[in-house]
This record gives sequence, C-alpha cells and structure tokens, in this order.
Amino acid sequence: MTALKQFQRLEATGLWRPAPGAQRREVVVSLGEATLTISSTADQALAHWSLAAIERAPGTDGPALYHPEGDPSETLELDASDMVDAIETLRRAIRRARPRSGRLRWLGAGLSVAAVAALCMMWLPGALTDHALRVVPEVTRVQIGTALLARMERVTGAPCRTGAAADGLRALERRTGVPRLSVVPTLGVPSLALPGGRVVLDRTVLEDFEAPDVAAGYVLAEAARSEVRAPLRDVLEASGFLATTTLLTTGRLPDRALDAYALGVLREPRTPVAAEALLALFAAAELPSAPYAYALDPSGEATLALIEGDPAQAGADPIMPDGVWLRLQAICGA
Repeated sequence: MTALKQFQRLEATGLWRPAPGAQRREVVVSLGEATLTISSTADQALAHWSLAAIERAPGTDGPALYHPEGDPSETLELDASDMVDAIETLRRAIRRARPRSGRLRWLGAGLSVAAVAALCMMWLPGALTDHALRVVPEVTRVQIGTALLARMERVTGAPCRTGAAADGLRALERRTGVPRLSVVPTLGVPSLALPGGRVVLDRTVLEDFEAPDVAAGYVLAEAARSEVRAPLRDVLEASGFLATTTLLTTGRLPDRALDAYALGVLREPRTPVAAEALLALFAAAELPSAPYAYALDPSGEATLALIEGDPAQAGADPIMPDGVWLRLQAICGA
C-alpha cells in the first residue's frame, strides 16, 4: 500500500491507558508494516494494534483518542498532528480497500435475479407452449384453424365451395382420415395444415392431375407433418409468450397474432416428411403412394422410396367415382 510505505518510519509520543481506571502513561507510538506499535520510553513493546482495526473516538476538540475496534477500554491519546494525519490517512485507505458488503450483496442479488430471469426466458416460453398443447381442447383448435383460414383469404382468396363438389371433399376426408378439407384459389404451396385437423389444398392439386390419388397424397403428407409437429405449436411459437398466456386465460388468441401468423405461414418453407412415416399413412388409407411421388418429382429420383415402397394392393377401392372427382376438380370454377 503506497500510503503505508509513506508513513512506515513515523514515530510520536502519546498517552496510553491499558484499561479503565489504569494510570495513563507516556509511550512512543510508531507505524509498522501492518500495526501501530506502542512502546515504553525504555523501548519496551507494550501493545500492537492492527492498522485495519483502529477506531477514533467521537469528538474533534483536543487530542485525538484512539482505541482498538470494538474495545474502547484501551485508549491511546495522540497530540502529534503528523501522527494523527498519518493514522487518518491510513484508516481512509484501508476503508477504501475493504470490500463493500452491501454492494456485494446487491451484486449477488442482481446476478441471481438475472440468472433466474434468463432461465425463465429460455425455459418458460417452451414450457408454457407444451402446457397449452396439453390442455387446449379440440374445439378451440378448430376455432383457431377456422380463424386462420378466414384471415388468409386476402392472399389465398376465399375457400371454394360448390354443392356439386361437397361429396368429393367428404370422400377425400373419409379416405385420408383428415376431418376438415378446404380448397382455395391461390395458396402458394400445394397444401398446408392448420390447427384443428384442417388441411388446405391449392386448387392446382385437384385440377392438374387425372386422379384423386395425388390430392390424397398431399393431404396425407400434411397429416404426417402434423403428427411430427402439431400445427398449433407453430402458431403458438410464432405468436409468442403473451399470446399463449392470453389463449390459456381467455380461450382465444389475440387477433394480431392470428393476422401475423396467417400471412407469415405462407412464406415458410415446408418441412420434409420422412418416407417411412408417409408410407405408413398410405398403407393405412389403402392408397398408392407412387402418384404422389411422381407429382413431387416427375423423374422419380428424389422420391424413389415412395415409389418402391408403394403399399397399394391391386384392386384397391377408388377414393371416389369418376363423376364425383370431376365435380371436385371444378370446385373453384375452373
């Protein structure tokens, strides 16, 4: 310590009293490496006070009165201004060097709060989403899917509806096991899954192919995606923590969250579906997978697993009669 080195050889006389009622005696006081040494005039050491544990008695009049920290019964009276200045300088230096317990407590508390907040930010949104997926009822999921479809209309156009095509849609729903199908004029992607078991098809999936097997393949692909990752999870993660909390407390997602997701989902890339999972759905529906595979890749190279693993049996029942299929193809008024 610079201040200590400056006063290491400083000495002065003072009056020392070892205990209450004892006679004060003249002593020689010197500053050492870490102590204040009190010696008799015959150079006999009488006491050693730690520089870090010296207190000055209150009051400014007259000589300075010091005592060991916490023990005012032993006192040292100093009148030498140089020694008093030196001791005060050292006491200030020691106080500055001491750790600030209050600051450390505040710092520790702040770090703890920050750690908890960071943990909550990382863990709580995912945990809340998982909880919502467990408790949100099917009727609410259907309402969310219907609301999203309505908000997508500004981009996709209104869902196509004709009485003549209704039988075809119902036949496609029954064969694929998907409860709700909609067809829109301009989806931008061939198919899209929404919460509540709703699958939306672009009109070209119906109009550009001769048989309904391709449309059924797109429906099954969305069903496979939904099994891997629920569409409601995508909605909640895109909507954020507050929107999810609103859903859990009110049973509704905020309109702004629905609007944002309805427009953003059409720009998101489609997640690939594992061939094994998709073939299992084709087999359960007793549908051929090859027509869908060739619709994805006319060369068949990228979808070879779907072609070679086609589970369709010879003589499998058609999805719908030809007349019903033709009316379904014209659902958007081609």
